Amino acid sequence: MRLPIGTAAAACDCPECHGPASRVFSSPYLSQLSPATARARSREEQSREAPEVVTSVPSPRRRQQPPHPALQRLPRP
Repeated sequence: MRLPIGTAAAACDCPECHGPASRVFSSPYLSQLSPATARARSREEQSREAPEVVTSVPSPRRRQQPPHPALQRLPRP
């Protein structure tokens, strides 16, 4: 039986033998992450031990156009 943290009772019966069951704590369901989140998590874990070395300044990103023409008339910093 899976229960969120803090919602499990102190004692519980085994669903198969109906005897007293001990609580078992397990890791969160990381296998159910989206592929993008799993890749980001994996990359972050790898960077703890061997961070990527940057040898040059990244090129500036192109500025996106405002989504509405009225926004183009607003003053820019």
